Amino acid sequence: MRINDRIRVPEVRLVGPNGETVGIVPTGDALRLAQEADLDLVEIAPMGKPPVCKLMDYGKYKYENAQKAREARRNQTNVIIKEMKLRPKIDQHDYETKKGHVVRFLKAGDKVKITIMFRGREQHRPELGFRLLQKLAEDVTELGFVESSPKQDGRNMTMVLGPHKKKSEAKAEVKAAKEEKAAARSAERDEDRHERAERNAKQATAPKKERRRSENLDPDIDL
Repeated sequence: MRINDRIRVPEVRLVGPNGETVGIVPTGDALRLAQEADLDLVEIAPMGKPPVCKLMDYGKYKYENAQKAREARRNQTNVIIKEMKLRPKIDQHDYETKKGHVVRFLKAGDKVKITIMFRGREQHRPELGFRLLQKLAEDVTELGFVESSPKQDGRNMTMVLGPHKKKSEAKAEVKAAKEEKAAARSAERDEDRHERAERNAKQATAPKKERRRSENLDPDIDL
């Protein structure tokens, strides 16, 4: 942005500090108005005929823009793609283990690239990999969906699963679950302390009751 003396055009379409339209004025007059108001003359639409300029506090404007940019970066969701590799003839135990990892990734809001690796004669049986990918997609359908359909890539076949929940939603759920668990543990500790306090109080009062009972007994009675 060009500001103040860097604006060299003869006239500008001036906008006031509160967004009000002043009109087309000579650039010298606009600069004088800016100085009198202790503000800057900032060119906000250089392609206009004449260019549009606004009276503003340029330092404050830059600071607020920087704050907004930082906030946007902070709230930006980083898309992470995890990868899980399988063999077309994987045994059931290994399949369940791999599927467990995929479930964990999807729950965390991450995309998962599934790669079926073919070796030797397996390359002539692409249907094995396709059926395996279909089975995996069906097994995790509650958590994710097929974002990129299975496709052959040299010796490999790949498919991308996308999570139903966004990363931010998954993080919020994990945080809420942790807070709920912490609250439950705190309640249990409070209950344990209360029970211990009650037991200690009963133990402290028990001897006194015994003494009172013995004092009320008739001393002539032979125990």
